[in-house]
Amino acid sequence: MAMEVTQILLNAQSVDGNVRKQAEESLKQFQGQNLASFLLSLAGELASEEKPVESRKLAGLILKNALDAKEQQRKFELVQRWLALDASVKAQIRSYVVKTLASPSHDARSTASQAIAKLAGIELPHKQWPELIDTLLSNIPQLPAHTKQATLETLGYICEEVSPEVVDQGHVNKILTAVVQGMNASEGNNEVRLAATLALYNALGFAQANFSNDMERDYIMRVVCEATLSPEVKIRQAAFECLVAISSTYYEKLAPYIHDIFNITSKAVKEDEEPVALQAVEFWSSICDEEIDILEEYGGDFSGDSEIPCFYFIKQALPVLVPMLLETLLKQEEDQDQDEGAWNIAMAGGTCLGLVARTVGDDIIPLVMPFIEENIAKPDWRQREAATYAFGSILEGPAPEKLVPLVNVALNFMLNALMKDSSNHVKDTTAWTLGRMFEFLHGNTLDTPIITPANCQQIVTVLLQSMKDVPNVAEKSCGALYFLAQGYEDAAPSLSPLTPYFQDILEGLFAVTRREDAGESRLRTAAYETLNEVVRCSTEETAPMVQQLIPHIMLELHQTLEGQTLSSDERDKQNELQGLLCGCLQVLIQKLGSLETFKYVLLQHADQMMGLFLRVFSSRSATAHEEAMLAIGALAYATSSGFDKYMSEFCRYLEMGLRNFEDYQVCAITVGVVGDLCRALEDKILPYCDGIMTQLLKDLSSNDLHRSVKPPIFSCFGDIALAIGEHFEKYLIYAMPMLQSAAELSIHTGLGEDMTEYTNTLRNGILEAYSGIFQGFKGSPKSQLLLPYTPHILQFLDSLYMEKDMDDVVSKTAIGVLGDLADTLQSSAGPLIQQSVSSREFLSECLSSHDDMIKESAEWAKMAISRALSY
Repeated sequence: MAMEVTQILLNAQSVDGNVRKQAEESLKQFQGQNLASFLLSLAGELASEEKPVESRKLAGLILKNALDAKEQQRKFELVQRWLALDASVKAQIRSYVVKTLASPSHDARSTASQAIAKLAGIELPHKQWPELIDTLLSNIPQLPAHTKQATLETLGYICEEVSPEVVDQGHVNKILTAVVQGMNASEGNNEVRLAATLALYNALGFAQANFSNDMERDYIMRVVCEATLSPEVKIRQAAFECLVAISSTYYEKLAPYIHDIFNITSKAVKEDEEPVALQAVEFWSSICDEEIDILEEYGGDFSGDSEIPCFYFIKQALPVLVPMLLETLLKQEEDQDQDEGAWNIAMAGGTCLGLVARTVGDDIIPLVMPFIEENIAKPDWRQREAATYAFGSILEGPAPEKLVPLVNVALNFMLNALMKDSSNHVKDTTAWTLGRMFEFLHGNTLDTPIITPANCQQIVTVLLQSMKDVPNVAEKSCGALYFLAQGYEDAAPSLSPLTPYFQDILEGLFAVTRREDAGESRLRTAAYETLNEVVRCSTEETAPMVQQLIPHIMLELHQTLEGQTLSSDERDKQNELQGLLCGCLQVLIQKLGSLETFKYVLLQHADQMMGLFLRVFSSRSATAHEEAMLAIGALAYATSSGFDKYMSEFCRYLEMGLRNFEDYQVCAITVGVVGDLCRALEDKILPYCDGIMTQLLKDLSSNDLHRSVKPPIFSCFGDIALAIGEHFEKYLIYAMPMLQSAAELSIHTGLGEDMTEYTNTLRNGILEAYSGIFQGFKGSPKSQLLLPYTPHILQFLDSLYMEKDMDDVVSKTAIGVLGDLADTLQSSAGPLIQQSVSSREFLSECLSSHDDMIKESAEWAKMAISRALSY
């Protein structure tokens, strides 16, 4: 087989499907029969100069893919498989891939670079292949240019693949030295300089110690800044990408360089090609992000507890930075509104201007207003659009009292422009700016409303009219209407000025969803999102109009389910529409279900709706399944115990959703719907619990299910126990050990900051399960069945308290579980409770908490414990 591998690899790329399939089968067979020989053959193929480039490249890719996978469990298996190989086989494979870095073939070298990085990702954390870095770096200055380029590319990939703690500082220093030398202007070969600059980008995370050393940092910064002036555009772009990464990784070290960086970025923005100019603007956006985070975290009070002080770089650069950004707004592209993924220097400049406004607040207004006043009425559309974009960009950040007078002056002008401007670009940006006005300066929290009964009619009329405009303008107008409606979400029903126009708004939006061109510019999606928001913000007065929507939306959904033959593109669009329609019905169900007077109308449609939702499950679209499942959850809540009549048919779809590991969001939503059903049906859910619990337990045992679904499953145990009470007895022997091992795992994770949020979500899910189980068994003689599990639960609560890394949500649930335990088990758990740290220190800490929810839970727990101890 090894002799034929070249031909098989070539056949695997054949245009003939049968030849290709046969070759793929042969490769799979070879891999299954003898993995060591298979990997060795691939590495040998990659390294051999006699072999065709096509077979070498594919050999390298298959080798790389045999070492890594996106899915965590699969990745773990591949790592173990490699580590178990014979040491001499591994040494030979390493030798082949390193040798390939000297190949004249660019494709072979590049593939070898990636394969080496994947090997490093496995071996370096296991203290294997310790000589790798030295092997790569030995005599690098003497290497031919193409080998040097491949070596630097490899170093970059390695830095991307392994975490900094795996590489000792001595090797980090050597890597940085090689990379920075490769970037130097004295390096004559542009390919080498580019590879070095890209490698530095990946190596920056390793350079903490080097950036703390003034001399080394100065040298790195000098070389990066010099590279931004390279004659080669790709090197300049990569150098600016390094500066962007440095701005977020080493913000606190930037002060000595910020003046020079401003000059370099300013020159690039004004004169350089767009890919470079975009990165130069991105540098300042990144600085804004850093300063916004610091100011939000420390509230501008930089006492001893702030790890990173704010240097106010943006505030200092304002007088020169804002004019530079305003200039970019005039560099629009003719077709930018039509292209959804468009990104150009004008858009980057506007985005950055918006971030600057959030960073410095009121200070931006006097710098931008003259530009707006000068350009807003100019004959050239570019100037009018730039002025409008500038105005929209600064509406978040400055104090509302500073902006409201300006918006009051501008509002009429904007509404006129949206109706009458000759340029679609200007109308598009005007509608977006109106949306920003309504998002940030409208709502019941503002002292001076910009929308009054006097101007509301004009605003609604203009928006409804411009929703008939070309798709991109109509989509932004829907967005503006969305925020207009949202501003009245919390208003008293009698105070919504939209009520007189409600019917027109519903009809206008429904007409947009049915436009022939509604598939362009996300228009249909925007119209449904806005329709949903308008329904959410409707009042009892407008509910009769809302209920009239139901048959229309149901008819639309019915039409998408009729069996016509569609191309795959049409089917995708149809599935998307099904998702939007189910989402709209969900909002209608929630709204009318919450109004007692109108609930009966909703219930008249329930059978037909349920029939439609179940038919949606025959489509293959995860999005449509998610939306249908959410709508069914809402229907269960609205119909309460009446939902029982649908359960025998719905149950198989419910279990199908719980089995859907591939589309794990569907699985997660289905778990949530089980909770809705428990609350709606209470003990009527009992006949279906065996199937549901079996599937939930399987989900928890599976390595294929995304970890984010597991916390809601634990929480769901609590919902089920609460619904069926002591009947949960038969599930205890399966559920409790799983909760116990998950609880232990959540205490001993030690997996760094990125895991903190997940760990707290997991803990909360476990605690919600315990809480539901205790409450479910309360008052039942069978509650004593929980006693054997009590020591572990109290130990879990104690450990959480001792770890000191709970968030507020977990603290509230944890202290609540202590109360539930005492309330359900009473005196039989008294001695155990008395011995626990939680019942003393944790309880007393929660009683004096500043968080009212935690305090309330703690007071209830204290009462329950007192009762348990006094029996």
